[in-house]
Amino acid sequence: MAKLPGAVLFACTLNAIRSPVAEAMLKYLHGDKVYVQSVGIRKGEPDHFMTEVMDEIGIDLAKHKPKTFADLEDDYEEETESFDLVISLSPEAHHRALEMTRNAAVDVEFWNTFDPSAVQGSREQILDAYRSVRDELFRKIPARFPRHP
Repeated sequence: MAKLPGAVLFACTLNAIRSPVAEAMLKYLHGDKVYVQSVGIRKGEPDHFMTEVMDEIGIDLAKHKPKTFADLEDDYEEETESFDLVISLSPEAHHRALEMTRNAAVDVEFWNTFDPSAVQGSREQILDAYRSVRDELFRKIPARFPRHP
């Protein structure tokens, strides 16, 4: 089995839905065995639909505060180069991750993940879109970061 990376950064457009869900899931799966953070290109607002669908599976994200790549740069202890792996979840975030890591020994992966905030319709249709993204990430994360016995 592959060794777990020591530090993983998930990145998306606003750090309001996809990347905080991925961060929370990896933390849920591996606890403190892996240092995990998430960022966005721009700082979004907390998303109550994301909070609701994560509550459904017992993960509390009500206190999540979106942050950006610039916030990492401002905190010298959490520069992008300190991560072993950056997983981008939107094309814009992938471009930024590649740009920021081009001179660093950091692996970058692209998991193009649908943005459920684009869905319009009834409350239940919107929640179903969020659940779909949550469930997709819940399948990908254990596959990429399996638990070791």
